[in-house]
Amino acid sequence: MTYLIAAVVVVSLIAVLMLVFGKKSSSGISSPGDHKNQAQILRMANKKLAKDPYDPEGLITIGEIYFSKQIWDKAFPVYLQLSKLPREKLTDEQHFNVMLRCGMCAVHQNKFQEAVVSLSDAYKMNSRNFEVNYYLGLACFKSQQYERAIPCFKKALISKADAEGVYFYLGQSLYFTKKFRDSLPCFKKALDEDPSNKEALYDMADAMTEEGHGEKAIKVFMHLRPDPVYGSKSCLHAGIYHRKVGDTETAIQDFEIGLKHENALPDVRLEIEYNLAQVYFERNQVAKGLALLKTIRNVNSNYKDVNALISRYQELSQNSNLQIYLSAGSSDFVTLCRKFIAVRYKNARVKIQDINVGPVFTDIVADVSTLKWSNVEVYRFFRTSGSTGELYVREFHGHIQDIKADRGFCVSAGTFTEEGRKYTEGRPIDLIEKSDLVKVLKLISI
Repeated sequence: MTYLIAAVVVVSLIAVLMLVFGKKSSSGISSPGDHKNQAQILRMANKKLAKDPYDPEGLITIGEIYFSKQIWDKAFPVYLQLSKLPREKLTDEQHFNVMLRCGMCAVHQNKFQEAVVSLSDAYKMNSRNFEVNYYLGLACFKSQQYERAIPCFKKALISKADAEGVYFYLGQSLYFTKKFRDSLPCFKKALDEDPSNKEALYDMADAMTEEGHGEKAIKVFMHLRPDPVYGSKSCLHAGIYHRKVGDTETAIQDFEIGLKHENALPDVRLEIEYNLAQVYFERNQVAKGLALLKTIRNVNSNYKDVNALISRYQELSQNSNLQIYLSAGSSDFVTLCRKFIAVRYKNARVKIQDINVGPVFTDIVADVSTLKWSNVEVYRFFRTSGSTGELYVREFHGHIQDIKADRGFCVSAGTFTEEGRKYTEGRPIDLIEKSDLVKVLKLISI
C-alpha cells in the first residue's frame, strides 16, 4: 500500500513537471531541444521511481528540476524525503547537496526552524561554503537568533567578500544584539551597495544615537521625517534630540510631523504624544500637554506615569503660582520665592541679603525685623514634588550654622521623609511641605 501511494505521488509530480516545462517552452524560456532533453530525463527518473519510489537518483533528478526552476514548495518535500533516506544510500557529496538544498528551500518557504536543522547538518560537512553560511545565517536571522546569525554572515563574507545583501543582514544582527558600534561599518557598506535602503539608513542613525553621535544621526532623522515607513520613528528621534539640546520649538515641529503619519505604529504614536506633552509642560503650555496625556490615557490607561502627570498638571492648571514654582524659569521662580517670604511676615521689614540659585535648590537669606525682634533667616526652596530626605535637611542645618543664621526654613512642593522630620526636633529648622506652600502661594499675586 505504501509503495502504491508513493508511486501515485511520483506520477503526480512528473505530471506537474511536464505541465511546467510545457508552459516554459511555449513562453520561449526553454527551447524545444531543452524540453525534449528534460522529457528524456523525466522518463528515466520515472522508470527508476516506478521500480522504487524511494530511489535516490530518481528523487535527486526531480529535486534538481524543481530546484533549478525555483519551485520551492515542490522542491522542499523532495529534498526533505531525500534527507530522511538511510545515510548509506547517498554519497557524501549528494548528502551535502541534499541538506543544503533542503535548508535553502525551507528558507524560501519561511520554514526557518526546519532550515536551521538541515543547514546545520550541511555546515558540519562544509563550514566554509558560502551558501551554507549565508542561508544558515538568514534562517537564524529570520527566527531572531541574531547571536547565532552573526558568525554565519561573517564566514559568508570571508568566502565571498563582494556578496550583495550580506552586510545589511550582518549589520542588523549586530544592531539587534546592541553591538551598535560594530553595526555601523556594515550599514555603511550596505548603503554603498544600495543607497535607497531606508531601513539600513534608519538603523544606522539609531545606532549612531546609541553610540553618542546624535549630532550626526539628527541629519539622517531629519532627512527621513517625510518617509511613509520610517518617518514617524525618525520624527520621534529628532524630537527627543532637539528637546535634549533645548530647541523645544523644533522638537514640537518634529513631534507634530510624526503625528501626521497615519501609518505610525501605535506604540510609536503614544511615545510621540508623551514626549510632545512633556515639551508643552516645559514651555508652560499646560492645557495642551494635559490634552495629549488624556488622549494617551484613553488608549492605554496604564501608560508610564501618565495618570500621575495628569493629576499633577491638573492641579497646576488651577494654581498658576504652583505652576511657576515647579516649572517656570529661574527669574520668575526667584521672584515668586521673594514674594513668598514677604507674604509670611505681615508686620515686618524684610530685606533680602543674598540669593543663590543651584541645580537642586535655591537659597535666599533675608534680614527680618519687627518692633520686638530681628532675625537673619535663610529659606531653602526645593523644586520637587517628591520626597526630600534627612541628608538634605542635615546639610541645610550645617549651612545655617556656617552663615550664622538664626533660623532656617525648608520649602518643598512635595513632602519630607519621617527621618527628615525627626532631625529637625530641637533644631532651628521649620519644614514647609506642599499643603502649607500652596496656602501661601494662593495669597501671592504676580
